[in-house]
Amino acid sequence: QVRLVESGGGLVQAGASLRLSCVASELTFRSYTMGWFRQAPGKEREFVAAITWSGRSTDYVDSVKGRFTISRENAKNTLYLQMNMLKPEDTAVYYCVADYDPYGTRPLRATYDYWGQGTQVTVSS
Repeated sequence: QVRLVESGGGLVQAGASLRLSCVASELTFRSYTMGWFRQAPGKEREFVAAITWSGRSTDYVDSVKGRFTISRENAKNTLYLQMNMLKPEDTAVYYCVADYDPYGTRPLRATYDYWGQGTQVTVSS
């Protein structure tokens, strides 16, 4: 089983920044499309961002475009989500996700097979 471990969440004020990290194990990192989902209290799970193994393709939900940046360092088996200008509506548990995609052609916001345990992001006004 692939293990995904998120870190970097916390409690911040609106306008602040956080960087989430996800370390992957038991996979060939370059062959996986990876991304982030989030789930806020009382709301449905939402796609946030994803990136192919090469980094050539990315996708973001409209509400975070211009504020969040997804990236990866394959040599470190690590995925990042840089979150700037955080808003209270960004409050959620953020989950790292991965799926096997050796050619980088998979739709980026489709369902994913592997999920991390989640990291809490709370943004106060």
